[in-house]
Amino acid sequence: QVQLVESGGGLVQAGGSLRLSCAASGRTFSSFGMGWFRQAPGKEREFVGGIGWSGGSTAYADSVKGRFNISRDNANAKNTVYLQMNSLKPEDTAVYYCAARWKAYGRQWYAHDMDYWGKGTLVTVSS
Repeated sequence: QVQLVESGGGLVQAGGSLRLSCAASGRTFSSFGMGWFRQAPGKEREFVGGIGWSGGSTAYADSVKGRFNISRDNANAKNTVYLQMNSLKPEDTAVYYCAARWKAYGRQWYAHDMDYWGKGTLVTVSS
């Protein structure tokens, strides 16, 4: 069982930055690929970025490439994955969710494939 808790959301002006964190419980964190997804009001949940279980591969949605960066810290039992968001736009406004999937890696990440989910953190970007 893995429990995920997101933090770092808030209100930011367009062009600003935020860093989201996702703290994971469980001793097998390093065996899980970690993804970030988001859901805007009235829209379906969509993939934002993912990092493979070994940390060696990352993938991003086209809409955030070059602006967002995903990383993970498996050392010292931190068990945390981060999403650094730069040059934020109003269309980035959404609830951001962290998710985990056993041994996941690569370029294709789908919400229905993920094993565990956090409760989300709200990001609001004002124009």
